[in-house]
Amino acid sequence: MPTTEFTIDGLKTDDDLRTVMNAIQDLPCISHSEVDMSTGAAWVEHTSMLSEGEIRGAVEEAGFTTR
Repeated sequence: MPTTEFTIDGLKTDDDLRTVMNAIQDLPCISHSEVDMSTGAAWVEHTSMLSEGEIRGAVEEAGFTTR
């Protein structure tokens, strides 16, 4: 399965982390995801039916920037 890695800026609280995790987990075809709140590092395992852009878009729609 493909793994997408990127950094999320602006994570400050547990609520921020929960918001991001919910946005990622609401996407179809996600098998596993982790986000390190202290560094903003995100790892998302997904099927090839989901693109990196779609994952980043969900995080950005939740109010955070990605790089």
